[in-house]
Amino acid sequence: MTSPCNPTPTGVAVLRRRSSSRLLGAVAAALLMLIGPVPAARASAEAEAAGPATPPAAAPPAAASPGTAPVTVPALTDWTPRVGTYAFGRGARLVVDPRDREARRVAATLGGDLRAAGHGTVPVVNGGARPGDIVIDVEPARKRSLGREGYEFTAGREVAITGATGTGAFYGTRTLLQLLASGGRIPAGRTVDVPRYAERGVGVCACYIHITPDWLENLVRDMAYNKLNQLLLELKVKSDKHPEANTWGYYTKDEIRRLVALGEKYHVTVIPEINSPGHMDPWIENRPDLQLTDSDGKPQPSRLDVTASEAFAYYTSLIDEYAEVFPAGSWHMGADEYMLGSDFAKYPHILEYARKKYGPDATPQDAFIDFVNRVHDYAATKGKRLRIWNDGLTGDHTVPVRAGTTVEHWLNVRTKPSELIAQGYPLLNASYSLYLVRGGFHMNTESLYEQRWDPRSFEGEKLASADGITGAKISLWPDNGRGDTENEVAAGMYLPLRYIAQTTWGVPGPDATYAGFTARAEAVGHAPGHRDLTRLPVAEGTYTLSDSEGRTDLGDREIRRTADGYATLRSTTGGLCAETRSGRLTLNTPLQPGTPVTEETCDPANTLQRWQLTAVPGGYTLTNAITRMAVHVTEDGRLLQYPTDQKRPAVWRLAPH
Repeated sequence: MTSPCNPTPTGVAVLRRRSSSRLLGAVAAALLMLIGPVPAARASAEAEAAGPATPPAAAPPAAASPGTAPVTVPALTDWTPRVGTYAFGRGARLVVDPRDREARRVAATLGGDLRAAGHGTVPVVNGGARPGDIVIDVEPARKRSLGREGYEFTAGREVAITGATGTGAFYGTRTLLQLLASGGRIPAGRTVDVPRYAERGVGVCACYIHITPDWLENLVRDMAYNKLNQLLLELKVKSDKHPEANTWGYYTKDEIRRLVALGEKYHVTVIPEINSPGHMDPWIENRPDLQLTDSDGKPQPSRLDVTASEAFAYYTSLIDEYAEVFPAGSWHMGADEYMLGSDFAKYPHILEYARKKYGPDATPQDAFIDFVNRVHDYAATKGKRLRIWNDGLTGDHTVPVRAGTTVEHWLNVRTKPSELIAQGYPLLNASYSLYLVRGGFHMNTESLYEQRWDPRSFEGEKLASADGITGAKISLWPDNGRGDTENEVAAGMYLPLRYIAQTTWGVPGPDATYAGFTARAEAVGHAPGHRDLTRLPVAEGTYTLSDSEGRTDLGDREIRRTADGYATLRSTTGGLCAETRSGRLTLNTPLQPGTPVTEETCDPANTLQRWQLTAVPGGYTLTNAITRMAVHVTEDGRLLQYPTDQKRPAVWRLAPH
């Protein structure tokens, strides 16, 4: 039987957030129709050297003219062709100066990627180059011309890649890998390739719906391959200090350490976010003592009480615990939609707090900004710069946000982007037009491309200059958690990811048409080491499924591959399909561990009937494609879903019928 749908308050809040965002869809679409071809601004070497806190200087770039440039993403816009070709062959070597540790690290990563791409083992050697070699060099003296991330790439009898830093040289190797993706020959030529924006990213909310580490690792590799450098993750790390908050879907600290290490290897900074003081229910739903309580005495599970010292201590303890696994120099606290669906008038003690601290002219919003500033100051003691969303900066406050706080702009409110820049805040473009929502709004990449969208185009305002803009990112949200599977999300973000890479690194439209850009992106493909998560490890057909420990069996099941690479398990006797649907729902998704796997009427559109088969010693495990919990068999033979770190997944033997 199906349990009644009981969305948590958090589910309602987040759904409203994105629903309120969707109201901007028509406005955003109308704005996009007004945007004509505009140049992006190339960051100066000095701005890049200063890091993400220093926005790039505005400098109108030349129009994109790929001409004879070989195909890459982002496109090479200043390619100077020369006579001849570079031929990659079996005798190729990676040549570095023995004293250049950075170059050697870059070469080691490139060697592994060449092997993963099917180019064989390419040794790293010292000394002079010979025809067919790849020379990697790091020259700090060239920082003025190349910046922190730019590089020079020359192809001829050999390939020479030079960066002022290891990061710059690394990006040169990504260009090499892309050029080799279409064969072993590269036209002779030279380019100096420098990004226009310092922050080029992807934001992923794995805050309620768990996203597998394999999927996130694919994302990191593809980001680096396309020269994106920042992954913002809103998620829950399984807490040792606060076990009462460990509701699914969290990540273990070891899972995060592996992901961060991969990011460091591929020059992708992984920045964590714990949204606060709103959207806090993943952390405080079992802590009513920390919840904001209204004038009727009703606690709000999604809102932290910004006036309570215990609430601030709790939140900073989470910062401390995250710092154990996230070494990034930034901390994102969210700070959006604190009063979503309500208003400060319902909480008179907030105004009392603000006036007691800031005087009789203070507003309730000042108490909110006060909390943001206290988090800013605490994060600074940990060596981390604060980042927030923009919608809390409505102008209804007398207390300014601390200088240096990066504002990620997604919503059109009274305080415009130009005002924030004038006030000195680094500004990242995270516009609603760059959203990809499960089961909802999807970024219209074709429209953005045709209108030559670039990071100066904010919700509600188009800026003439890129001064003060750090860059842009696309954002993935799970509003309807069962609306799309991970694999469907990956397919849907293939072109958006490559477009945000193009428009933050280079010019917005390197090809005359969107079809041309699509062909460019397809020619480059995925990063070396990208895992095909859509491959079904068994042939379609009918199998007898039995638990390897002999506790139960699923009888004869017809296994069919779904279009997104999962499997359906249909009983040949009852004609029903395996599904998980019971228990408390969060974002329309049954995320309660220990709930049963049931037999339901087969529905090809029902993502909860899709299962991932994973080969393990002795057979296969079954993991639901949406909940990301595996099937566990109890001593008495019942089938329940659990995270794998809570209960051991059943191992299933599949005997062809």
